[in-house]
Amino acid sequence: MRLLIVGTLNGQLTTATKIAMDKGATVTHAEHITQALAVLRSGRGADLLMVDVAIDIRELVQKLEAEHIHVPIVACGIDNNPRAAVAAIHAGAKEYIPLPPDPELIAAVLAVVADDARELVYRDEAMASVVKLALQIATSEASVLITGESGTGKEVLARYVHTHSNRSRKPFISINCAAIPESLLESELFGHEKGAFTGAVGRRIGKFEEATGGTLLLDEISEMDVRLQAKLLRAIQERVIDRVGGTKPVPIDIRIIATSNRNLIEAAREGKFREDLLFRLNVVNLKIPPLRERPADIAELSRFFIKKYAEVNGVPVRPLSVEARHALAVHRWPGNVRELENTIHRAVLLATGPEIGVDGILTPDGARLDQSRGLSTVAHAALAAEQVTRALVGRTVADVERDLILETLKSCFGNRTHAANILGISIRTLRNKLNEYSADGTRVPPPHGGDLRGAA
Repeated sequence: MRLLIVGTLNGQLTTATKIAMDKGATVTHAEHITQALAVLRSGRGADLLMVDVAIDIRELVQKLEAEHIHVPIVACGIDNNPRAAVAAIHAGAKEYIPLPPDPELIAAVLAVVADDARELVYRDEAMASVVKLALQIATSEASVLITGESGTGKEVLARYVHTHSNRSRKPFISINCAAIPESLLESELFGHEKGAFTGAVGRRIGKFEEATGGTLLLDEISEMDVRLQAKLLRAIQERVIDRVGGTKPVPIDIRIIATSNRNLIEAAREGKFREDLLFRLNVVNLKIPPLRERPADIAELSRFFIKKYAEVNGVPVRPLSVEARHALAVHRWPGNVRELENTIHRAVLLATGPEIGVDGILTPDGARLDQSRGLSTVAHAALAAEQVTRALVGRTVADVERDLILETLKSCFGNRTHAANILGISIRTLRNKLNEYSADGTRVPPPHGGDLRGAA
């Protein structure tokens, strides 16, 4: 992560710099606003500004907005000056750190404000195969297109590819093509020269140059205007860009990863996305399955988020009850991992007993998850059937039945009673089937979750 410190931090500059660098940050120092803006325009960039409250933070925020530079700000000041802290927050700072700086506080702020604490958590075989392919192609220079529904973790996977690439020591720069107005996106990507348009008070290095030697993530690229797609195609093909208002090409050395939650092949057919650009981007396609097709990941991610938010909020780590696990397993998760994370965060905060019960697994509007418009028993059975019938050709009825039973049992975290109810068979029939599978050497999920084993 790139940290830009603005001001002297009341004599604590050296200490703060050392703490940040110990936490893995790359630190640049600017004495005042003008110098800070020069750093940000130059292409050295920053993921976070740590600003002395002696600096006019409101002026800094206004100048950043005028130049369309989007960087979160953390204010720093002496610990006995609450008025300065409140004023800094009102001026636009995200957080306030008292001085002298506390190492753990700075580490927490760097992680939370810069959103740099994302981990790739998975257990399901469907996701494992995607991660295996990502690792296999990470060291290549090929462009990568990551597709999947919103909230499945496309940016997390992109960072994983970068981390395991030969460019891992260079910047990972991300830009959300859907979040920046069309009129500003070209300047954000390619930069501009002084006087190129109203407000261009100096040369500004864009994301392409900022990512030199590293990786540029074009998030939600399907939202990019077709005219700008042509300029992007040239950059990929010729490895040069033109700044807005520039007179000569600028060479670039980056790897491009793009993400989309839309079907770009269909968009290309409709003329909304350039087919030649799609071919350039889609050298390797990493398609992330929706969470509803990764039942083992629901359990693994739930445990991860419980631990994470229990620690953040200073509450005990409580396990999920059997009923709560079942409610999570059969929900359709239209918001995918992002929705699951928010659901677990709420559950951690609301839990009071020794475990997190189904009463605490709530939707944003306060309804119980198992009573919301999630999957019914019939719908869940249909979903399980859908998952195991993708490749039915050439398979026997017995094979399909076995996979349906095991997939449903896996979705129920090994709970035999729930699985039997969903499948519409007796618990005795289910156990007999599982004993047959175990005898044939097939691994069967144990009761109430855990690793697969060879006996029912």
